Amino acid sequence: MIATLKWAILPAICATLFGMGAGAQTTAGSGGATFNQIFDGIKSRPQFAHSNFGVEIYSLDRKAVLFRWNSDKLFIPGSTTKLLTEGTALQLLGPDYRFHTALYRTGAIRNGTLRGNLVLVASGDPDLSGRLQPDGTLAFADEDHSYGGFDSRLVPGNPAAPLDSLAQQIAAAGIRRIDGQVLIDASLFPEADRELGTGVTISPVIVNDNVVDAVISPGSAAGASANIRISPQPSYIRYVNRVTTGAVGSKFSLARSDRTLANGDVEVTLKGSIPADRGAYIDSYPVASPSRFAAALLAAALEDKGIAIADRKFAAKPAGDKFKASYTPQNRVAEYVSAPLSEDVKVTLKTSQNLHASSMPFLLGAVLGKARTSVDHKGFELERDFLGKAGLDLSGAVQSDGAGGSAMFTPDFMVHYLAYKAAQPDYPVFRHALPVLGKDGTLFNIQTASPAAGHVFAKTGTFADSDLLNASTILTAKGLAGYTTTLSGENVAFAIYVNFVPLATDTGDSVKTSDAMENVGQQLGEIAAAANLYPIEPMK
Repeated sequence: MIATLKWAILPAICATLFGMGAGAQTTAGSGGATFNQIFDGIKSRPQFAHSNFGVEIYSLDRKAVLFRWNSDKLFIPGSTTKLLTEGTALQLLGPDYRFHTALYRTGAIRNGTLRGNLVLVASGDPDLSGRLQPDGTLAFADEDHSYGGFDSRLVPGNPAAPLDSLAQQIAAAGIRRIDGQVLIDASLFPEADRELGTGVTISPVIVNDNVVDAVISPGSAAGASANIRISPQPSYIRYVNRVTTGAVGSKFSLARSDRTLANGDVEVTLKGSIPADRGAYIDSYPVASPSRFAAALLAAALEDKGIAIADRKFAAKPAGDKFKASYTPQNRVAEYVSAPLSEDVKVTLKTSQNLHASSMPFLLGAVLGKARTSVDHKGFELERDFLGKAGLDLSGAVQSDGAGGSAMFTPDFMVHYLAYKAAQPDYPVFRHALPVLGKDGTLFNIQTASPAAGHVFAKTGTFADSDLLNASTILTAKGLAGYTTTLSGENVAFAIYVNFVPLATDTGDSVKTSDAMENVGQQLGEIAAAANLYPIEPMK
């Protein structure tokens, strides 16, 4: 079972670091230390007495291994898995690939009335959201909203902006009434499975990452109801607010439950308490049916443009092939074209966006493999072919999902994969998409005072589970893999993993748990910084 904890770096709450002495961060060249000595000191800390480390540093210039520790052993990698998923997508689809999400009519338009249905054909675009900026890039928050928490942030703007764009095109086409329904054709690949990190439903249609965000903030005084802002809010989802404002310094608590009402609407109830001195907390609710979610939000966007809809029943199941004959250029009444794939790769890797990565094997299997059943299997077949042609030894890799919920890699496999990517034309795009140590993405708060900040480009990974025996949490995996340049100017790829780190925290205290997990992330960041700042002794 996967704990309800993030795979990516969790919210940055703790300021005390397990460095070389309490609170220290890596500094260059002090005392003639070497990378080897720093690594030995970190792995020997009491916290890691029962843990397993795996490390490899590989010279991209000399094509030689500079350092290895258990690098031929399989490790649970967490979200460093996304390096393979997104790198495969860049290679097979190309960085300039764009998603085309189109609206088709199933009947004639007479006197402003569409005598039929309006069907949105989902293309797999993961960014039907508010991320698109005027310059064509996609915005992101270092702490993605889909994870929720006090440190998560929403991207400013309308979370359903692409649907507004489609609705505006419908209005411009002179349609003022739809006699039928607003439907979503999500038949590109099956809509059913939930990704293993945040429980969001995988689907070819992804609006606001298929979540409803409830932004909870303290009320006017202790005892008052908390303030809750819902975004976006489809007509069939209703919220019941039972969150109160606690005293200054009190403990935060939140519980969410949902139920389906007799009329098919969904009622979501939030209970708990938020301290009067805390900021806003984001609770992201994964919708059960992304196609119904999209249909309701598209209908609302159409009605905002003055377009009436006769049948407002939004099907819980997506529309299938029955309307395919209507998907012709003559019947296409609107289209939304995405930013290039390179931009989504940036969002996915910078923020460790689980849904986007989890969807990619399905997308590859459907778009390139033309699969209709076992679509993700076809996607992994394509990835396997790509990795095999790259000359990589696949005996050092295990992967069954796109985000990292079911995967194992050896550090040696990972660095050779990274070395291969470094020699490809899309390498500048790939490297630019990685979090930067101490600067942005899931590394924004790691080793911020180190001279290596800004010089390490790497993907994070976290995987945790509950330890009920000890009323604690076990950090099953922490990982960091990417690129840096050594003190001598040598370009290297590296992979750093630690598995099975007990955390002395109460499983019910999410703040202390994320605090302890970040401390381990700081220590892996310290190792990566040392590779940048200190000489690596030759292996014996």
